Amino acid sequence: MITKKRKRPVMTVHKKVRKAVFPVAGLGTRFLPATKAVPKEMLTVVDRPVIQYVVDEAREAGIEHFIFVTGRNKAVIEDYFDVQYELYSTLAERGLDDRLERLQRMQPMPGQTSFTRQQVPLGLGHAVWCARDLVGDEPFALLLPDMIMQSETGCLKEMVRLYGETGSNVVAVQECNPVDAHKYGIVAKGDDVAGGFEITGMVEKPEPGTAPSNQYINGRYILQPEIFPLLAEQERGAGNEIQLTDAMLKLKKMQPFFGYNYTGRTFDCGSPEGFVEANVAFALWRPDIHQSVARSISELLESTTPLERRKIAR
Repeated sequence: MITKKRKRPVMTVHKKVRKAVFPVAGLGTRFLPATKAVPKEMLTVVDRPVIQYVVDEAREAGIEHFIFVTGRNKAVIEDYFDVQYELYSTLAERGLDDRLERLQRMQPMPGQTSFTRQQVPLGLGHAVWCARDLVGDEPFALLLPDMIMQSETGCLKEMVRLYGETGSNVVAVQECNPVDAHKYGIVAKGDDVAGGFEITGMVEKPEPGTAPSNQYINGRYILQPEIFPLLAEQERGAGNEIQLTDAMLKLKKMQPFFGYNYTGRTFDCGSPEGFVEANVAFALWRPDIHQSVARSISELLESTTPLERRKIAR
């Protein structure tokens, strides 16, 4: 008797998410006059530029190639990620090995960074489209550098895990106060899937009272390369700019989208208040300076008179 061999289940292999896009061409008008001379991405949270936190998150998630979409007056970002021989030599000569080792650990390897220019400020969707040839025919991560995350495990690392289970587009979301839903891109939540959930709909800045949920898109994406031809044909939308969400809505008709519910802290460093909050939060997270910073904050709050507090509130 000849018995048939059982067929082994076919394992789906997804392309690895190797590349990440960082749109850093924004003018940073909310930080004028500081951003006349310093790109907003290079403003420091404690002792590192904002962009370093975002790149570190991508590196933790296994990203191998960092693609920066820049604009005018952003050359300092490219210089920052370059090797600075004079500085390294000086640190070595002075025996500051711990600082040298830290800088070298943050340094991308040769060939890991690419830079392209968004020569016209046509919005986030256009910035992503500008990276199309560098990304190629691969899934890619997109990280908005204004948004920095604070959690034990990085947001993008968990998104890559979810991508490994689903093999499709993944968007990170967080809960917001329902009354603020009109300020954000909001998703509609479907069935739970592999530690995430299926996204059944998306809407950009819905009219008050019409949002399908209070889950807002927080600035982290894993997208399939099919988004690029859609962006190439995308007409200008809100703000007379090419909106990424509009192209994502078209892509959703062809491919599923999944949401990862991020429960850590997110700081919008594109706003002065979010930037200050990030500095306080990350300073308090540091064991070496936590006590002194906490003490200073407490003393400042205690020394502020009720009248001064009312002035601050205004």
